[in-house]
Amino acid sequence: MNLRTLALATTLLVIAAAPAAAQTQAASATAPPANYKAPRNAFGQPDLAGVWTNATITRLEREARFGDRLALTEQEVAALEGANAKVFAKHAEPTKADTKVDDLPACPSGSTGPTCGYNMFWVDPGTQIMRVKGQPRTSIIVEPKNGQLPLTREAVERARSRQGNAQVGNFDGPERRPLAERCIVAFGSSSGPPMLPVLYNNHYQIVQSKDEVMILIEMVHDARFIRLNGKHQPGHVKQWMGDSVGRWEGDTLVVETINIRPEQAFRAATENLKVIERFTRVSPTEINYQFELIDPATFSTPVKGEEAWRAAKGPVHEYACHEGNYALPGILAGAREEEKKGREMEGNRGAVREEGEGED
Repeated sequence: MNLRTLALATTLLVIAAAPAAAQTQAASATAPPANYKAPRNAFGQPDLAGVWTNATITRLEREARFGDRLALTEQEVAALEGANAKVFAKHAEPTKADTKVDDLPACPSGSTGPTCGYNMFWVDPGTQIMRVKGQPRTSIIVEPKNGQLPLTREAVERARSRQGNAQVGNFDGPERRPLAERCIVAFGSSSGPPMLPVLYNNHYQIVQSKDEVMILIEMVHDARFIRLNGKHQPGHVKQWMGDSVGRWEGDTLVVETINIRPEQAFRAATENLKVIERFTRVSPTEINYQFELIDPATFSTPVKGEEAWRAAKGPVHEYACHEGNYALPGILAGAREEEKKGREMEGNRGAVREEGEGED
């Protein structure tokens, strides 16, 4: 059975302000052993197989108050995780049976009533700060040093143009709706590349063969196929998650991805975006995942990020995105009713936002 057959068969962040930073950085008490050697599989490769999760309350971009500081203190970790737990506990309280839709309490995103979307029952973004190499991190981005995406002026204008100058209405048809809403590919770069944590479904299953590595993504049940020691397809062949070619450098799987479809490109990057990823098993229960984004027309300097993927229990359950999904036809039907009344739905000529967009 090849990996493609196997893939088919395997069928808010809310953080309160922390106290002022202490003078010393948090200790690396949970750092992986420096002399760890990953086990080998039947093909002699470092064994990355298993189910992993990158769920965390650590943000992609660093809050300005942390400056160039990569690691939190243990006091800050306790404050951030504690504040997050209180928010989650509050929003997990039972709703009174006589509550009307318009009176529903605020959800973690801050929305209320019908606009809430998800209450706490449906979300699972993680509960802890991500520790990479034993360090509790202030952000997933590690370069530039300030932990921010260095978007060029051209990139900002390009993103604004894509969102604000639509030639057709956002509610005119399904093609104008976001990719995740249409169950084509996961929102928030969960599927990648780069592969980032989102509001829920942050599990990945890695399966290896001699010539290929498959990563099954829990969200939307996407599957990435990484050809080993192969060549990239022609540039006109664009794929939702790009064309990924990998190679082994010692114990690290290095993956280079190009030819990503423009609709899926990270943060409105150009068609020339190149993503380099590195997967290294650093302990029996952890994979170090690194990525680099190269696109001079979008980022003024290369962007680098780092995550800790932790071993997870159980299989990746099916994500039945469209089963019983009345949202998309309901959204479009609602737009038609508004048009009959001579009104356009809010945003019909403006921005189309992916679910969770901007919630780093």
